[in-house]
Amino acid sequence: MCGIIGYTGAEEAENIIVDALEVLEYRGYDSAGIAVCEADGGIEVRKCAGRVKDLRSLCQGKRSRGTCGIGHTRWATHGGVSDANAHPHKFENVAVVHNGIIENYRDLIRRYHLEDRLQSQTDSEVAAAVLAHFYNGDPLAAIRKAVLKLKGTFALSILFEDIPGVIFAVRNVSPIVIARAREGSMLASDVTVLGQYAKEYFVLPEFYVAVLKKEDIELYDMSGEAAAPEWLTVNWDVDRSSKGGYPFYMEKEIMEQPQVIKETIMPRIREGIPDLSADGIPDSLLLECKRICLVACGTAMHAGLVGKALMQSLVRIHMDVELASEFMYSDAIVDEETLVIAISQSGETIDTLEAVKHAKKNGARTLAVVNVRGASVARVSDYVIYTNAGPEIAVASTKAYTTQLAVLYLLIGRMAYIRGSFGEKEAREFAKELTRVPDVMQQVLDRREEIHYIARSILNARDVFMIGRGLDYSILLEGSLKLKEISYIHSEAYASGELKHGTIALITEDTPVVAVVTQSKVQSKEFSNIKEVQSRGAGVILFMKETFSLEREAVWDSIFKLPAMEDGFMVMPASAALQLLAYYVSLDKGLDVDKPRNLAKVVTVE
Repeated sequence: MCGIIGYTGAEEAENIIVDALEVLEYRGYDSAGIAVCEADGGIEVRKCAGRVKDLRSLCQGKRSRGTCGIGHTRWATHGGVSDANAHPHKFENVAVVHNGIIENYRDLIRRYHLEDRLQSQTDSEVAAAVLAHFYNGDPLAAIRKAVLKLKGTFALSILFEDIPGVIFAVRNVSPIVIARAREGSMLASDVTVLGQYAKEYFVLPEFYVAVLKKEDIELYDMSGEAAAPEWLTVNWDVDRSSKGGYPFYMEKEIMEQPQVIKETIMPRIREGIPDLSADGIPDSLLLECKRICLVACGTAMHAGLVGKALMQSLVRIHMDVELASEFMYSDAIVDEETLVIAISQSGETIDTLEAVKHAKKNGARTLAVVNVRGASVARVSDYVIYTNAGPEIAVASTKAYTTQLAVLYLLIGRMAYIRGSFGEKEAREFAKELTRVPDVMQQVLDRREEIHYIARSILNARDVFMIGRGLDYSILLEGSLKLKEISYIHSEAYASGELKHGTIALITEDTPVVAVVTQSKVQSKEFSNIKEVQSRGAGVILFMKETFSLEREAVWDSIFKLPAMEDGFMVMPASAALQLLAYYVSLDKGLDVDKPRNLAKVVTVE
């Protein structure tokens, strides 16, 4: 969950590290800190509760000239939000930043008699103390001994006071990526921050030790043998890591959707038919499975629910969608005839990662849909499709979600074709409609001020309900999550046919209702359900397919007519509209749209 950065080279480290932490702040923003090897010896630590901007102000009082340092922006797990609990943690001559959870930290405190020696309530300082305990001048030996004592997940970036200019790193599950950059070497918790400094990077393998020096990067396994890293290329433009003139990353990322969806779709349509051969996905993988199980969390899981509805209706194959956090504990049935699809924007979501490992142990073949090359979920899966969304900085996912949907549409189209549900004509028509998505979404985005006006009607609401049926309900689960996480308005999505089974008791004149109606086969039922809440005094905001007709438009509080696509594709324009609705509510409430309270972008702890 936390953001880690390290730099050693010819330039002053402080500015590079603090600038990088601002980019990484979406991974956690409870506190921040840096540790820099001073030119005259020693390690200077500066840290504070609050945002990276507070750390920058703290550093302005006494600037460090050192050219080697590490930094951290925190999402609190062990210990509250305080200056003392902020990273880095320095114990004797060792300074550490840490992402993950040390599960046996209490045992380690007792074993190494640390009860009265720690300055914080964090498990991370315990890791620093264990490293210091084993350190006698040989850093690699100390790291090897220490990590064998640690249980849990960790990404550790380490400075030793008597080895200036050198950064050591080791990890288990929690990610670290490493690059040569700016006359030196860098590491980070993810590749997003490295794009402006380097074009090549490698993912630190688990339980390998990286040694970063100004002039070189070394890699060793746990036996001390040298190893060669597997270099990857940064696959997005640096400009996509900036706000590009928008007030918030979220708005920029919403507006980027037509382009990134196009970049995701077009290379995977050949001769007018969905084709995944360039991704190394054999048709046999999609042809031989008897059932599909999709594992994901949050927004990615909502994409999976859309995929399930379309997969079952178009391909006629059984598909389950499982919360990755519950997958291992719910006795989910997977075997050699199951294809497990794992979706994760970062590819580092630990619940999803562990679900993939569990599925493989049970004999299932696995396919990852991720955005970041070389990510853990991608590396552990049998096959991978990258979404081409580019860096997504805002905590609330937008373009990652719709590119995940785009990949699922491609999978569904290919499966329907090779399994005989589609003939060639149907496959071409499906692909043609899919290629319309970027232009149709752009039409919604071009009318964003209409949605801004609509958003004002729920600005002061305490509760909002969202209702729809079929695919509309799947869309609303994601729309409701967006509104909750960035506006702090309590919002719930309901299958509208279930209203009369209890939920309608919560409907009052003070409860705005958002309704989505885009599916021809259930539109009459949906309008009947909407009348039920209107008769209880609720005001209704309606998002509807433009080809549907209304008897009396005057009875609606607001209407936004969505550009028409085939019913199965209406998810895309509707999703863009609901993203904008949530964005403008948060914006007009004066909230930090990109960094909602208590949340972090990448969830690397269970």
